[in-house]
Amino acid sequence: MSTTAIILTLVGYIVLLFTVAWRSSRNSDNATFFTARRSTPRIVAAIAMVGAAMSGVTFISVPGSVATDSFSYLQTTLGFFVGYIVIAYLLIPLYYRLGVVSLYEYLDQRFGIVAHKTGAWMFFISKILSASLRAYVICIVLQGVLYDHYDIPFSVNATLMMTLVWLYTRRGGVKSVVWVEMLKTILMVGSVATCIIYVIAALDLNIGEALSAVAESDYSKVLFFDDVLDRRYFWKQFISGIFLVIAMTGLDQDMMQTILSCRTQRDAQRGMMQSIVIQVVVITLFLTLGALLYIFIDSNGVAIERGDDLFGYVATQCGLPVAVGMLFILGLVASTYSSAGSALTALTTSFSLDILDGGKRYDSHSASQAQRLERMRRASHTLIAVAMTLVIILFNRWSTAGAITLIFTMASYTYGPLLGLFAFGIMTKRDIEARAIPIVAVIAPLLSYVVAHNAERWLCGYTFSYEILILNAAISMLGLWLCSKRSNS
Repeated sequence: MSTTAIILTLVGYIVLLFTVAWRSSRNSDNATFFTARRSTPRIVAAIAMVGAAMSGVTFISVPGSVATDSFSYLQTTLGFFVGYIVIAYLLIPLYYRLGVVSLYEYLDQRFGIVAHKTGAWMFFISKILSASLRAYVICIVLQGVLYDHYDIPFSVNATLMMTLVWLYTRRGGVKSVVWVEMLKTILMVGSVATCIIYVIAALDLNIGEALSAVAESDYSKVLFFDDVLDRRYFWKQFISGIFLVIAMTGLDQDMMQTILSCRTQRDAQRGMMQSIVIQVVVITLFLTLGALLYIFIDSNGVAIERGDDLFGYVATQCGLPVAVGMLFILGLVASTYSSAGSALTALTTSFSLDILDGGKRYDSHSASQAQRLERMRRASHTLIAVAMTLVIILFNRWSTAGAITLIFTMASYTYGPLLGLFAFGIMTKRDIEARAIPIVAVIAPLLSYVVAHNAERWLCGYTFSYEILILNAAISMLGLWLCSKRSNS
């Protein structure tokens, strides 16, 4: 695939991106940036949530994981479905009833300012690391297919990407993000479906024969009940999926800003459940594409060292039509820019309202307070964009093998205390000693890491997968209980 075709694809998408962002950000203000004025149509929010849940890492890592994990990711996805029910019918009513803009305002109302700040900081650290990792993985792909051709350093690649993300989100915020996420979902699904058709044609099969080839291959195994010690064991993946999605979606400002921009609680709930149904279909498409790509390289005697390289290599280096490479680049760039923009907007919201106490100004009807909040928001937005750029550049020293596994594993440690804090607040009526909350939030992940690191030796060969999140949250809740007392109210 020529660099000219890649550049034309990039430029075409960027023009489309800024057109959508411009149209959605007209007459914007603080309310537009933070909540889209609660005016997002339900179906738009549902489609946008699909895009919000899937980044460029999903685009390249899920197909690449098929060689080692087959279709076992669907076990986790089934857990996601249960988790979405919990979010839709427990957390969304809570958020609408309290009228929160930032999710972590709940912790202030339940436990006080220390819990509020602790939750916000846990989210901030988690999101800036995971969002930067997602963006980094895509920067690496673009570096190899484009920037290296012109001897452009990686730092320029990362800076250019984050500058464009900063530009398209700086005015419209959530309102721009929602419509861009919907665009991303349509482009990503369209590109994957079209690539499947091209790969089937390259294998000289019809659709029925291709599906039979996938079903008969070792790649298509979904359920793993044989070995409880296997990280792919069904109940590990299923239960982990429930808690992962509650933590990484229901307690994540980035994910929930989209669905909470709906007009009513009922719209948000229905949009949430529609979204997970679409997600299951889309993830199945990704896994099917992965199986077909491996069948393709097996039939052509091609070896791939890392699964994350599979889609990009076949799309651009294996003699398929140029359209396949262009669709790969389009889907990759669309997913990356929207995910980074969504994360930047959520980080700006939480940092401004929670950490810098801008929520008091948001609630004020004073014009001068609104202007101060806008200046605070704009400054935070710029500084966080710079910080994400630096983290992406630092990630350039790390390996990207199994990026989606790394993201979920990292989330299991960073979201554990947040999940424990919310669960303790919802499930008990006890008050916590404020000074203990940050201490518990630090100790719980450390203890979880020690247990996970020594599990094989201590637990007769057992190895932790994403269920480390459950242990982390449980340790957090135990620590909070030990530092709590019965409420007087």
